[in-house]
Amino acid sequence: MTLTEAIKRFSENLKQKGRAQATIIAYSKDVQQLALYLSKQGVKNVEDTTTDNLNSFMKKLSEDGYTPKSISRKTNSTKTFFKYLYEEAGVIKNNPADIVSHPKLNPKAPRILSKIEYKALRDAVREDKRTAAVVEILLQAGIRISELSGIKLNNVTLAENMDKSQGRLHVPKRGNTPERDIPLNTSVQKAIKAYLDIRPNCKKDYLFVTKTGNQLLVRNIRATLGKHFKDIGLNDVKVNYLRHTFIAYHLQNGTPLVIVSRIAGHKRISTTEKYLEYITVNSSKTNYKLEEL
Repeated sequence: MTLTEAIKRFSENLKQKGRAQATIIAYSKDVQQLALYLSKQGVKNVEDTTTDNLNSFMKKLSEDGYTPKSISRKTNSTKTFFKYLYEEAGVIKNNPADIVSHPKLNPKAPRILSKIEYKALRDAVREDKRTAAVVEILLQAGIRISELSGIKLNNVTLAENMDKSQGRLHVPKRGNTPERDIPLNTSVQKAIKAYLDIRPNCKKDYLFVTKTGNQLLVRNIRATLGKHFKDIGLNDVKVNYLRHTFIAYHLQNGTPLVIVSRIAGHKRISTTEKYLEYITVNSSKTNYKLEEL
């Protein structure tokens, strides 16, 4: 089978498995880059690809200035591609990517916003009810930006008395990310309610929409918050750092690891455990109800 045909089948398989569109695009681009390299080496078919070919590709990426993190991502894409061809499609008799190793990574400490920083962000977006609701959900529910963009109206349940009862956000399963229900505290419920009061009437059922009624996309959210970060002098802050802040804050204040991991939607509890290296847990607290930031 040619590499071109194999990539086409691989992409279709990812779609059938319900992988996120961003994941499909990223994987496809990575294996297309690999296919271009292999083609220049005279390799046209997947059956002719060897482990040496793949290791040579990774070495070339390093020589071209790709970071270890980028190479690791492309290694993962390559492994996923050949695993599919070997285990599911059955078009190759051996998996040449099986023993290809990831480059060693030196993980950076997660950037966690201080109380002063996230309060400054709240102040900066206070007059824009849509952005204020976006910030509160990211900060108080700890979801991913892609999950936030995909929230639909029926995923949100607000309590009748928001001062006394929690609401709920249902995050549907997306790819390998499990579905989960996240409690919504008073501040985030009120922010959502304030936005719903001015939300444009439209046929789209997404919670966050543009002025013309279209879904608010990830790139729109990044651009808007990126501007506000710069306006308050947080030039090193990215949207995902609000998620880091949520996780670190609750672990630090005694919320059990397993609860934080479930709410964050981590596939492995070890992902959540890594945050413990960068915080000091208040051992006098044991919070089974999420406190407000």
